[in-house]
Order: sequence, then C-alpha cells, then structure tokens
Amino acid sequence: MKTIDHDKLDRIVVTARQAADTRAEGYRERALKIYPWICGRCGREFTPANLRELTVHHRDHNHDNNPADGSNWELLCLYCHDNEHQKQIEADRGYTDARDGRGGGATHNPFAGLQGLLKNGK
Repeated sequence: MKTIDHDKLDRIVVTARQAADTRAEGYRERALKIYPWICGRCGREFTPANLRELTVHHRDHNHDNNPADGSNWELLCLYCHDNEHQKQIEADRGYTDARDGRGGGATHNPFAGLQGLLKNGK
C-alpha cells in the first residue's frame, strides 16, 4: 500500500491557492475599474465599505479566460453569484427550470385560492 505524503499535498494546495488568489486579484481589480459597482442581476449598488461583497463572475465559467476588455466578466453580488453557480450545477446534473416547460420546478401554488377568498370577504 502506498503511503500519502501529506506535507507534499499541503504544499500543492497552498501553491494552487496562492496562484488562484494572484490571478483573481488581477482580473478583479481590472473589472472594478471597467464596470460600475452594481450587481448585474439584482441591481444592488456598492460602495467602498461593502465592495468585498461584489464578485467577478466569468460568463463562460473559465477563470483563466480574462480578456483585457472584460467581455467574459460581470459583477455580481455574493448572493447572485452563488445563485448563478447553483444554476450551472443543476444544469450539469440535468435539472431544468420550470419556466422552460420541461419540469424540475415547484408545483405548489400557495396563493391559488387567494382571489376567491378576497371576493368572498367583501
């Protein structure tokens, strides 16, 4: 049985994280200079006080694709960024959006009888 060199694995992980952090700093700074500090999905505005909550999303999900014009980026708040990646995970697993007619969404409508109740309560 082969033994695992945990020190070597730790060094590999640290090196990979440092490289990712360095790469992210470069495109993040460029994206923040190019684009207004507004979430591209929900429209939330950001200031220097909360700018850490604004992320750079890669439209093609390739973090190495960083054109100088920023055409592969969009600024998203943490919540919208997480939602975008969750949609990608679900698509990869074969889940679909209920709006496209192929199922996968919620079927319960909690307000289905609301209009009738409002008419009867006049």
